[in-house]
Amino acid sequence: MSTLRTSLDDYEIWFLTGSQGLYGEETLRQVAEQSKTIADTLEASTGIPVRIVWKPVLTDSDAIRRMALEVNANDKVIGVTAWMHTFSPAKMWITGLDLLRKPLLHLHTQANVELPWGEIDFDFMNLNQAAHGDREFGYIQARLGVARKTVVGHVTDPSVQKQISDWSRAAAGWAATHEMKLARFGDNMRYVAVTEGDKTEAELRFGVQVNTWGVNELVEAVDAQSDAAVDALVAEYEELYDVVPELRKDGERHESLRDGARIELGLRSFLEAGGFSAFTTSFEDLGGLKQLPGLAVQRLMAEGYGFGAEGDWKTAVLVRAANVMGAGLPGGASLMEDYTYDMTPGAELILGAHMLEVSPSLTTTKPTLEIHALGIGGKDDPVRLVFTADSGPAVVVALSDMRDRFRLVANVVEVVQPTAPLPKLPVGRAVWKPEPNFQTSAAAWLTAGAAHHTVMSTALGLEVFQDFAEIAKTELLVIDENTELREFAKEVRWNAAYYRLAQAI
Repeated sequence: MSTLRTSLDDYEIWFLTGSQGLYGEETLRQVAEQSKTIADTLEASTGIPVRIVWKPVLTDSDAIRRMALEVNANDKVIGVTAWMHTFSPAKMWITGLDLLRKPLLHLHTQANVELPWGEIDFDFMNLNQAAHGDREFGYIQARLGVARKTVVGHVTDPSVQKQISDWSRAAAGWAATHEMKLARFGDNMRYVAVTEGDKTEAELRFGVQVNTWGVNELVEAVDAQSDAAVDALVAEYEELYDVVPELRKDGERHESLRDGARIELGLRSFLEAGGFSAFTTSFEDLGGLKQLPGLAVQRLMAEGYGFGAEGDWKTAVLVRAANVMGAGLPGGASLMEDYTYDMTPGAELILGAHMLEVSPSLTTTKPTLEIHALGIGGKDDPVRLVFTADSGPAVVVALSDMRDRFRLVANVVEVVQPTAPLPKLPVGRAVWKPEPNFQTSAAAWLTAGAAHHTVMSTALGLEVFQDFAEIAKTELLVIDENTELREFAKEVRWNAAYYRLAQAI
C-alpha cells in the first residue's frame, strides 16, 4: 500500500483570540475561559476534519508577531482562526497579519447565544463586545488586503461548523499543493494548447514543484520489480475486482495483467522514492513501457495521487488537491473529460470518460478488470477497470493558464445513470446533468476558455473549491443554478481587468 499521506489527521488549525489589558486581569481570565470553550466546541465537532488547537489570548503586537512566525514555521498548522473577543485594537495585528503566510478564517462570534437582558451592565458590555472588536479586525484585514474567509454566527450553529469545515478542507488542499512534487513522464500531447502552462508561476502561486523525467527512467523501475511482487499484486486484483476469465491465471491474456501489475509496482516505487504526490503520462511518449498505464493510474488516483493525462500537470495538481480536501468523505476525485453529449431536447446529458484513466473512487460498485484494444499509443492492449460512476451531486473543475493568471472554472452537476447500457465502452465513465442546463453550462464553459480535462469530485461541494480559490488568490468562475450567460460574460470581462490590476508590477 502507498506511503502517500492523504489523511487530514495530522493537520491542525490554531484558534487565536484577540483582546487587550484595558479591562483588567479578571476580564482577561474570562476571555481565556470563554475562548477556550469556543475552541473546544469546534474541536469536538465531528464535522470538522482537522484538530482545532486553542492558543493563549493575544494582547500585544509582539505576541501576535511571534505567533504568526510560529504558525508559518509549523508544517502541521494549515491555517488559523481568529476571533476578537473584546475590543482588540487592530493596529496590534498589522505586523502579524503582514507576516502570516497560512490561510486565515475570521470567526465573528460571541460566547453567549441569547442576551441576558435583565442582567446586562457595563461589566458585561466590556467583556462581550466581539461585535465591536471584530469590526475593527475586519477593517484592518481589508486595509491590508488580507485574503481570508469570514464566518458569522455562534459556534454551536451547524451552518457555522459546516463553513469552518469547508474552509479547513480548502486549507488542507492548499497545504497539499505546497508539499507537492509532480513528476511528468515525458511532455504534454503535441499541438494541444490547454495542457500547456507556466510551471514557474504555478510554483509561486500554488507551491507545486513540476519537473520532467524520461519515460525510460520509469521503465527501469518497472523492469526492476520481482515476479513475487507481481504475483502478490495480481492476487490482490483478483480479490478486489471481477477479473474477466482471459486475464485470470490460466487465461490466454494473463501475461497482460502481469504487465499491468508490474507497471503499477514500478510507477509506485518511482513516486515513493521521489516523494511525488502527483504525476502525468502521455500516450505519445511511452518509451519501453509495454502498455499505456491504465489500471495503475486508476488505482493510484484512488489512493490519493494526482494525475493528468497527456502531460496535463495542471489537472494532476487539481486531482491531488481534491483528493486531500475530500479525505474521509464518501465519494472521490478523478481525472475527467467531457467526451460527448446526448442532445435529446430537454433531457441533455454529458458523457465523460477518458482513454483509461478514471478513478474507481467514483463508484461503490465492484469494477470489472478487463483488457481491450486501444487505437492510439502503439503499444500492447492495456488492462483497465470498467465501471460507471455512482449517481449523486458532484462538481467538475478545470484549471487553465490564462497567460497573466490561472483560472479555475467550476460547474455544479448531478451524476446520473446512463439511459441505456454501454457494452462497447469498456472504460470508467460518468454521465451527468450540468447546472443550470446543458446549453448555458456548455456556452459558459466555452466563454471562460475552461480546459477539456477536469477533476470530478463527488466528495466535495462547490464551497470548498470557492474557499480554495480565495486562499490561493486565484480567479474562480462558477457555473451553477444561478448562472445567466449575459452576466457570466460580463464577469469574465471584469475579471480580466481586475486580475491584471491586482498583480504586482
